[in-house]
Amino acid sequence: MARTVKAIVISGNGTNCEDAVAHACRLVGATADIVHISELLGGRVKLEDYHFLHLVGGFLDGDDLGSAKAGANRLLHARVAGEVEPLATQMKEFIAAGKLVMGVCNGFQLLVKMGLLPAIESHFQQTCTLTNNDHGRFEDRWCWLKVDPDSPCVYTRGLNGLYLPIRHGEGKFVTDCPETLPQLENGHLTVLKYADRDLHPTMEFPDNPNGSQNAIAGICDPTGRLFGLMPHPEAFTHRTHHPRWTRETLPDEGMGLLLYRNAINFIEKELI
Repeated sequence: MARTVKAIVISGNGTNCEDAVAHACRLVGATADIVHISELLGGRVKLEDYHFLHLVGGFLDGDDLGSAKAGANRLLHARVAGEVEPLATQMKEFIAAGKLVMGVCNGFQLLVKMGLLPAIESHFQQTCTLTNNDHGRFEDRWCWLKVDPDSPCVYTRGLNGLYLPIRHGEGKFVTDCPETLPQLENGHLTVLKYADRDLHPTMEFPDNPNGSQNAIAGICDPTGRLFGLMPHPEAFTHRTHHPRWTRETLPDEGMGLLLYRNAINFIEKELI
């Protein structure tokens, strides 16, 4: 009897996209549990029981210390009840087991600030960040995204471009480590780039809504199993989510669902 892919969607402390992410996972055949962070820290739920970890969008701790910074410190240092090691140890073991991690928007910020992305040389060492949009305003719009076809990212296999919504005030990807950007580009870890309608990466606003270095909208680690992106794939799983769905002929499934289906297919083939 085939085993079902089990996804865990972390909630709490300001997240607000957990329902949409869980729904996307279920649409492509996975089970999805929405688990409050306190359940993990209390030891009542363990990551080892799942195949696919989601860190979702929202405003962790109100972004009071910068986007996801407090959340990153919590996951790095808060101990699980009854254990000596912090929750980060479970995450390290989860990753070592070859499982998948996806962070969207605030979740992407969280992965970067924990040092889980891009993790070119080691995990838990921060080498880049996501900071205030160039114009200093919150952006809520839809963007074209160019997919790197040579990326190891398991989520984007077979894709060339995507059209997804973004909604963030701190989405500008930057690094001040001179070796990081070339390593990202040479390793094809810059999975998604903000682009114009012809899918040419661009630094021009509004196609590039935040001024990210090299137009970067999403990155993965060298294994392709850890993936973070600022756009919201869970917000486009049906044609009626598209801003022009009454004026254009669209397939029933939204483009965002393609990322989740690729992930589930990978897990079914490689992990269970």
